[in-house]
Amino acid sequence: MAEKELSWKFAEDFVVENADIAQARQHSLELGVEPVSPAVGAQIAVVAAATGARSMIEVGTGLGVSGLWLFRGAPEATLTSIDIEVDYQQHARRAFSDAGITANRARLIAGRALDVLPRMNEASYDIVLVDADANSVIEYVEHGLRLVRVGGTVLVTHALWRGHVADPAWRDETVADYRTLLTEIASSTAVISALSPAGDGLLQLTRISD
Repeated sequence: MAEKELSWKFAEDFVVENADIAQARQHSLELGVEPVSPAVGAQIAVVAAATGARSMIEVGTGLGVSGLWLFRGAPEATLTSIDIEVDYQQHARRAFSDAGITANRARLIAGRALDVLPRMNEASYDIVLVDADANSVIEYVEHGLRLVRVGGTVLVTHALWRGHVADPAWRDETVADYRTLLTEIASSTAVISALSPAGDGLLQLTRISD
């Protein structure tokens, strides 16, 4: 195993998930839904905690793994989570309830995120997590940057897309979208950005101006 791969594996194994997150992860894997990796989840929690997040939006509920990580970093926050799969959200709702998160702090909206996000209030959220349809990632990030306040952060999972973004031999549409996103963000003066190689990549965009 290459030296960097050993480091990545060590970073994943370093994270200890609590029982609620571990159970939600197991349910996700059983249903064939890929959750964020433990290292990505831990980074999400750190960002939420450092931000002092009180209001969060998640694009892509899944079975609740990423939402539980958000709540771990911001246990007093409220979360609005959007997913087109109602069945997944039912599992997530149970996972949140089992973790002691009251229903009024976890608002689950069933529907297309591109239909729901335009109705959300601008500059009103501390965290926007994008963990959904990769083919719409650019639109999700555009909405996310509109919705977060100055000082808030947009988090984009799968930013390295199976390792293909860094491989010039890959030129499909999804990879091209991630590369376009990364190129545009790198030159933006409205955000401070960082790209972590943890898991499948985590792009972090903190809004510093209007």
